[in-house]
Amino acid sequence: MTKRKIVITLDLEQRLIDQVKNAAPDWELIVGKDPSIWEDEAKDAEIILSWKRLLNDSFADNPNLRWIQAWSAGINYLPLEKFEEKDIILTCAKGVHAYPISETIFAFMLAFTRKIDTYVKNQKDKKWNPSDIKHEIHGKTVGIVGVGTIGQETARIAKAFGMHVIGVRHSGNPLEYVDKMVTSLELDSILPKCDFIVVTLPLTKDTHHLFSKKQFELMKSSAYFINIGRGEITDEQALYTALKDGQIAGAGLDVFETEPLPTESPLWDLENVIITPHTSGSTEHYEERVIEQIFLPNFKQYLEGNTPDINLIDYKKGY
Repeated sequence: MTKRKIVITLDLEQRLIDQVKNAAPDWELIVGKDPSIWEDEAKDAEIILSWKRLLNDSFADNPNLRWIQAWSAGINYLPLEKFEEKDIILTCAKGVHAYPISETIFAFMLAFTRKIDTYVKNQKDKKWNPSDIKHEIHGKTVGIVGVGTIGQETARIAKAFGMHVIGVRHSGNPLEYVDKMVTSLELDSILPKCDFIVVTLPLTKDTHHLFSKKQFELMKSSAYFINIGRGEITDEQALYTALKDGQIAGAGLDVFETEPLPTESPLWDLENVIITPHTSGSTEHYEERVIEQIFLPNFKQYLEGNTPDINLIDYKKGY
């Protein structure tokens, strides 16, 4: 009798491999980043764990494939229609990034208010320049657009700084650490009130270019824009104009419409922009969180004949 098969297209620590083996003693387990290890095996695997860049249309042609665990939180680049047509369960890695991304968000905030980025540049030139430092984040208002796990952790930390937190989520339902929650339809109404706007949304047809010329015009000239969601949520040309013309004070950007950010992008040359190469979610704990907090609990449900419900993608919503 042919064994059921799990393919993991990554190099994992042995202790994590052992945990999966213990949970699936009767299954064949294929683990390894090198395509020569998994390419043929993936053609008849029942479960595949992989990065989104490897999850192409051909995986959906596997007649045995029942469940894909994406190694990333974002799934907007996957062939969702084909996966849905084949009735493939899709779960993502949402939730593993809450700590590193929230830390990056506050790194942006503190860099701007305490001029850390400016001083790093000055240090290279051995230049002693106070740079008119005067701002702090205590008591300021932050608008968190997309209050999922990342947004909630950001809100929790913001309260430690005594910040006023306004959240934007589709339902508008209240959450702990958020002083005021509004629906996505009310986004424009909160923009003039915020000293920081933090975008943590997934990319969907509804969030594409959600921030454009109008939204930047509504923001305070002293406000900072931080995007760690997806680059396409922002109209980059409109953002560049707002930054260049002083409509907003600055931007911390980890994601872009085109990645890597092209060398000819004018964003590179702006003094009021901090650019990071889509690394806000990177962490030493990434693999263990995906395996231990998402995949193994979901796998237990799967073996019991239930649909895994941790980070289950709703194809109709696109997230």
